[in-house]
Amino acid sequence: MPKRELDRERDLATLDQVRVERPRLYEVVLHNDDYTTQEFVVYVLMKFFQHDAATAQQIMLNVHTKGMGVAGVYSRDIAETKAAQVVRYARDNEMPLRCSVQRQSC
Repeated sequence: MPKRELDRERDLATLDQVRVERPRLYEVVLHNDDYTTQEFVVYVLMKFFQHDAATAQQIMLNVHTKGMGVAGVYSRDIAETKAAQVVRYARDNEMPLRCSVQRQSC
């Protein structure tokens, strides 16, 4: 077998042995406060997380009654970006809505 073919076969064999792990997922969590309106939370859930009105309403009720609610689950970079966008949008609209990112429990 020519050297190039041998190298290619060895590279393919090495690729078969490489394990690719799925990236960990992170939750974007909205936190309840006494000032942010429920309507604003629903709007944020629809605007930044593409939830329909009914799903956004349900998540908002979780935030309101349980103190927090998961807005979405993403890779770390996307979750952190979305959380930053939400906080910036809330501040621009004079709302104290808090948003955090936490690793999803398996």
